[in-house]
Amino acid sequence: MKRREFLTLVGGAALAWPHTTRAQQPSLPVVGFLSGRSPGESATVVAAFRQGLSEAGYAEPRNVTIEFRWAEGQLDRLPELARELVNRPVDVIAALGESGPAAKAATTTTPIVFGSGGDPVQIGLVTSLNRPGGNATGATFLTGTLGAKRLGLLRELVPGAKTVALLVNPAWSVGQMQTRDVIEAARALGQKLLVLDGGSDDKIEAAFAALAPQNVSVLLVGADPFFDTRRDHLVALALQHRMPAIYQFREYAVAGGLMSYGTSIGEMYRLVGTYVGRILKGEKPADLPVVQVTKFELVINLKTAKSLGVKISDDLLSIADEVIE
Repeated sequence: MKRREFLTLVGGAALAWPHTTRAQQPSLPVVGFLSGRSPGESATVVAAFRQGLSEAGYAEPRNVTIEFRWAEGQLDRLPELARELVNRPVDVIAALGESGPAAKAATTTTPIVFGSGGDPVQIGLVTSLNRPGGNATGATFLTGTLGAKRLGLLRELVPGAKTVALLVNPAWSVGQMQTRDVIEAARALGQKLLVLDGGSDDKIEAAFAALAPQNVSVLLVGADPFFDTRRDHLVALALQHRMPAIYQFREYAVAGGLMSYGTSIGEMYRLVGTYVGRILKGEKPADLPVVQVTKFELVINLKTAKSLGVKISDDLLSIADEVIE
């Protein structure tokens, strides 16, 4: 072989080595993010999820990829979306809100980290909170069980309220339990309560139209993932009908809702992100106990109160975790 031909051969091989090395590098782990909500209204909770991942040592695009699947309020799509992630395949599924059971039904092997407002044992996600067993663990937060507390805050907001309305989605299992709790609390207080069906867009519109004819003074918007996807619209309807209302998450008050009380949903998403990172590092869901979010937030929007002509008592302001002016 001539010297020039030899140098050309060696040079060409050298140029090929970097490409070969890159091709042999391991691919990044993939996290599936499954939610019944919509991407446009979920920016703050996604940021909290990313924060949790970062605390565990993972950040996109440096060392992890996130595949998002959004049902956009159409919860019947969740099983199909869960199967898409399993077939992708992904290394871990972060199943938020109502998506936990769909993820659980789609796989018995892919690790699942759920964020649930219901009882994870009761809905079959884990066998126990301390020893989850199987391929799922996660975080749970009280939301549907706080209806009675929200009713009390409404009565403190408007002491003379003759009729309180509760807007619920009866198709959600937690919503049914929430309705029973609020009815019992209203009965104990001697408070007249009107339960309104908000299980679809048309029913939500009809429910708000019924407020004035029924002489409703204040509104309790139930805890529901379907409502979360329509947060801005619900807040707008309450303002349009000049109806003082309380909601479950801080997001509603930030969007212009009068008042919110509930568990910090951002903290729940952060905890889910942290658990996902720990599983990517090799820990097993069965060994990670379900954590309960214990951070609660009472948020009052004074700008909205002024718009509605509602006077917020000093007592309420003094216990608020955040006042939006």
